Amino acid sequence: MSRADHILVVDDDADIRLLLQAYLQKHGYRVTTAANGSLLHDLLARGERPGIDLVVLDLMLPGEDGFSLCRAVRARSRLPILMLTARGEDEDRIRGLDLGADDYLVKPFHPDELRARVQSILRRARAYPENGPGDPARVYRFAGWTLDTLRRELRSTDGTLVSLTGTEYRLLHAFLQHPGTVLGRDQLSAMVHARTPTPYDRSLDVQVSRLRRRLGDDGRDPRLLQAVRGQGYLLATGVEHDP
Repeated sequence: MSRADHILVVDDDADIRLLLQAYLQKHGYRVTTAANGSLLHDLLARGERPGIDLVVLDLMLPGEDGFSLCRAVRARSRLPILMLTARGEDEDRIRGLDLGADDYLVKPFHPDELRARVQSILRRARAYPENGPGDPARVYRFAGWTLDTLRRELRSTDGTLVSLTGTEYRLLHAFLQHPGTVLGRDQLSAMVHARTPTPYDRSLDVQVSRLRRRLGDDGRDPRLLQAVRGQGYLLATGVEHDP
C-alpha cells in the first residue's frame, strides 16, 4: 500500500485548521496542523523533505508572516507550497509566487477547490523533478545566455550570474523546452503554477514582464519573449542544449 501524502496546514485560524484537517483526511491525506511558523522551521531543520509533501501556508500569520516563511522554505527546500491569502490583490499573489509559492488560493474558498489545487501541485512535483519533466537537458544555451537546470543557475552573455525567483525559473524553463512555439496563457499557467488563471488574473503577464527585465529584453520591443496577440507568448530564438 502506497504512503498517503502528508500535508502541513499552517494557519492561525483554528476553525480553518480543523476544517481542512477533517476534509483532507476524509480524502486520504495525512494532515498536520500548526498555528504559526515554528513547527515549519523545526521540520525544515530535519532536512530537505521532512516527511511533508506539501505545505498549505496562510499569508497573514501573527509574528512571522507567510511571505517570510515561504522565503525560508525556498532557501533550503523545494517543498511545494500552496499559499492562502485573504487579500486578492495581484501584488500579493505575485509576491508570493515570486518568493517560490507553487500556487495561491484566495479566502474564502471551497474545500473542493483547495483539494484540486493540492492534487495539481503534487502531480507536478512528481512529474517535474529538479531537472525538468522527463527532460534530458541539463544546460540550455540561447541568445548568448546559459541556464544550468541542475544548479538552477542563469548566466548572462558576459557570464554574470543572474538571480531568478522560483516562478521565473519555471517560466524560463518552459519557454526553453518549447522554442519557437506559441504557449497560451492557460498553458503557461498550468506549467508554471499548476492551475488555470481566472479571466482577470494578470499575474502571468507581470511575471513574463519581469523575466524580460532579467534577460534585458525591452518590453516595448521584445526580441526574446514576444507576445502573440490573442494567443500567448513565444520564445523567438534558437535553443541549444547539453545532456
